[in-house]
Amino acid sequence: MADFTKHSFAKKNRMKTDVLLIGSGIMSSTLGAMLKELQPGLSIQLFEVSDRPSQEASNGWNNAGTGHAGICELSYTPHQEADGSVDVSKAISVFEDFEHSLQFWAYAARKGIIKDTKECINPLPHISLVHTEEQLPYLRARFEGLKKHHFFESMKHSSNREEIKSWAPLLVEGRDGNQPIAATHMEGGTDVNFGEISRNFCEWLDEQDDCETHFGHRVVDLEKKGKGWLVTVRDEVSREKRQVEAGFVFIGAGGGSLPLLQKSGIPEVKGYGGFPIGGQWMITRNPEVVKKHTAKVYGQALGAAPTMAVPHLDTRVIDGERSLLFGPFAAWTGKFLHNGGSHTDLPLSVRPSNIVSLMRVGIHNLDLVKYLVEQGLQSKSSRMQELYNFYPDAKDEDWEVIDAGIRVQAIKQEPGEEPGIVHYGTEVLTSEDLSISALLGASPGASVSTQVMLECIQRCLPELLESDEGKSRMSEMIPNWDQDLKISTARDRYFDIHQKAMADLNLT
Repeated sequence: MADFTKHSFAKKNRMKTDVLLIGSGIMSSTLGAMLKELQPGLSIQLFEVSDRPSQEASNGWNNAGTGHAGICELSYTPHQEADGSVDVSKAISVFEDFEHSLQFWAYAARKGIIKDTKECINPLPHISLVHTEEQLPYLRARFEGLKKHHFFESMKHSSNREEIKSWAPLLVEGRDGNQPIAATHMEGGTDVNFGEISRNFCEWLDEQDDCETHFGHRVVDLEKKGKGWLVTVRDEVSREKRQVEAGFVFIGAGGGSLPLLQKSGIPEVKGYGGFPIGGQWMITRNPEVVKKHTAKVYGQALGAAPTMAVPHLDTRVIDGERSLLFGPFAAWTGKFLHNGGSHTDLPLSVRPSNIVSLMRVGIHNLDLVKYLVEQGLQSKSSRMQELYNFYPDAKDEDWEVIDAGIRVQAIKQEPGEEPGIVHYGTEVLTSEDLSISALLGASPGASVSTQVMLECIQRCLPELLESDEGKSRMSEMIPNWDQDLKISTARDRYFDIHQKAMADLNLT
């Protein structure tokens, strides 16, 4: 294992690098690994304020670990149309994006970049659950829409309690016999430890020529210098500051991305604000309970819940140990980071250009603000009431509350809408000269990291993909990077490359 406590950078007064990465989570580490494999001669420097990789949103305990592929997440297909159908195009698109991640992780496993796939990703069925009369037609229509596509051919739908019990016993045991229930089930889903994947990528990157990872180092300033950037970095142990000249900068610092973008002064960040949302899980490690549930089960959002707070009951595998998580429960917070964040993060992010949007958040998102306050004040007993919708026989003594990660949602004004609308999703903000790029937003986030970073390369460093060699290298990493697997004529191609990736990742 790499020594993530080293501080070699402090010995150098000035450094030059082709690429500078800020943050060690799944986005930055994925970009570093992709770039180095795509162009082995690149010099890459990665800086992380924590003393270990991926301690924020990518950390195994700070997210659900769902490989978001649109299989069970009802938030990607939220509405039933007037004709009774459900638009499933977003779920199909997310599935293809996640396929890119599977392909790249499989490549990393073959190359030895990922050492032990079981520490990073495990197979797990994905289930959608509804439990009210009003929800039954919606789930059926969603299933019928998805089933038509080759991505979802193996999906099953049932309202038969015995069949649902065979999929996930906890969903049925103890449930009122008069309560309606229906579910969809599909094999091929995954439980992913994005923190472990990030750690593997960071370790590998640190071993490559002209590449280093620097932990315990905080980026404190960014200044435009010619076609690139002069980045000031502070060693958090010695408090010494050094500077790095970088041709391209990527900010993948989670909640820390917006403040760093503001420091850069690029005009593209004007008007952007950040809306932090904290979270908590309920967890059980009771082996008798854990062994009876082997799935990720998603329900529908409650009221004004943000997309990352859609309730779900999940098997989790972290450090080789299985547990069950339920939640997440959102909460109000002023922090932008789970570790090392401050309640002053939100007020310090206020600028003349975004103050109107920030002030109007409360006006235009009253239901969301009310929801966050209520969630933060919830007692354990009220959270148990929500758990009973998934697991009617749950026992209070088996469950405890733990903290989850923090997500900073982007606040911006789109044409034709009022300022102060909270936007969900994953967005990469890039300067006009393509010299700096940053990730903002959350879900589906980590799951589509490969696709997001591929798009970043295509936009900011297109010269790496112009040669036949560059295209060939990318095709080896992601066989379908320039192909549309969604079209019906790509069915056989999809199954060929998907089954190979699943085998390489030991998911079959």
